[in-house]
Amino acid sequence: MQKTVWIILIAFTLVSCEYFKQGPSETPVARVNDNYLYKKDLVDLTFEGTSKEDSILIVTNYINRWATQKLLIDQAKINLSQEKLNNFNNLVQQYKNDLYTEAYKSAIIAQQMDNTISNKEYDEFYELNKENFKLNDELIQIRFIHLDKNYSNIRETKDKFVRFNASDKKELSDLSIQFKAVNLNDSIWIEKNAIFKALPVVEANSSQVLKKSNFTQLQDSLGVYLVKIENLLKPNDLAPLSHIKPTIEQIILNKRKLELIKELEKDITKDAIKNDDFEIYTPN
Repeated sequence: MQKTVWIILIAFTLVSCEYFKQGPSETPVARVNDNYLYKKDLVDLTFEGTSKEDSILIVTNYINRWATQKLLIDQAKINLSQEKLNNFNNLVQQYKNDLYTEAYKSAIIAQQMDNTISNKEYDEFYELNKENFKLNDELIQIRFIHLDKNYSNIRETKDKFVRFNASDKKELSDLSIQFKAVNLNDSIWIEKNAIFKALPVVEANSSQVLKKSNFTQLQDSLGVYLVKIENLLKPNDLAPLSHIKPTIEQIILNKRKLELIKELEKDITKDAIKNDDFEIYTPN
């Protein structure tokens, strides 16, 4: 009688182990060794409106890909050296650690970092570092109008373009829909190569056109060009603050970010020591 009880208990234990080995109580749709794929894993594969035939194909392909991946992983665990497996496990763990820590740092930065930069900060940074902001290429303040060669009011447009008082600016801006291309904002600095790309005719006549406070009227097969160079900076000249402001902004914000991360790491370690969550054991 006692022997029979032990046999029943052993059988129950084996069945129980097999049951728990399968994972959740829900019915699996596929198995590869000890890995199970469940219906809930397939829910998001198809959408409302997908035909029955397409749904079957999508799900079948997914199951086959899942099975192939699991089989390859299982074979890798059997056939790769333990040293390689350990290295992979370490890489996976390090990647996981990096994901967590970088996500947390990013969340803290988004909450706490001040992204506002005052004009004073821009000016001070520029003055302290302007020797590092010398130009590699020419910068140009330019305005231009590209007209069709048959445009009827070239002379009048030219007069307004050259005179360029407040009234002229408004009138030219209102007429700009009639121009083939136009830039009336001559306060911004533009790199020479960008101008050459937009206006090849300027590149072809650069020695004539690229002079400070110079107006030129050019013509080619594509039309008539009115070009006024307001100002020009040469290579090795200091870049104007307005041109490098985006660069300075990134430098200042990156510096703030690094300082905030450094402070966060310092505080989190300090708090952990204070709360007995972190301690270093000294050898006897």
